[in-house]
Amino acid sequence: MNPIMSRSEAADLVVAARTRLGLSWSEIAEEVGAPLVWTTAALLGQHPMTAEQAERACRLLTLDESVAESLQRQPARGPDPALAADPTIYRFTEALAVYGPALKELIHEEFGDGIMSAINFRVGFSRVPDPEGDRVVVTFDGKFLDYRW
Repeated sequence: MNPIMSRSEAADLVVAARTRLGLSWSEIAEEVGAPLVWTTAALLGQHPMTAEQAERACRLLTLDESVAESLQRQPARGPDPALAADPTIYRFTEALAVYGPALKELIHEEFGDGIMSAINFRVGFSRVPDPEGDRVVVTFDGKFLDYRW
C-alpha cells in the first residue's frame, strides 16, 4: 500500500495540469461548484474538498484518484515561510501591518469586544477598471465572534 500523496505534491500537480491545459481558476471553480477563492485555496492545499469536489476537479484537470484522495485530506493550514518573500503575499502582510491596528479598533468600536472569524469566512476577489490602472479588490467577510465569559 502506498502512502497518501502530500497536499503540497497534489497542489503542484494541480498547478501543472491547470497551466498545461490552459484552464483558469474560475473555470475550475465553476466545475467544482464552489467559490473562486475557496476553490483555489483548496486546490493549493489549504482546505479539504468533498469527494465530489475533488473528483470533479481531477476529472477536469485529468488527474488521477491519488490526487483526489489527497485533496480530501485535512490540511495543516498556515503560511509557508518561503512564500513570505513573494511580493504579492508580502504586500498583504504589509497592508495588514499598516491597517490591521486601525481595523481592530474599528471592529471593536462597531461590534464590541470580539474578533472576525477566519473560519466562518468568505473572501471576494475582483478586478475594477480605473483610469490610473486597474484596481485589485479583495473583500474579507468574516462572522463577528464576541468574547463571552
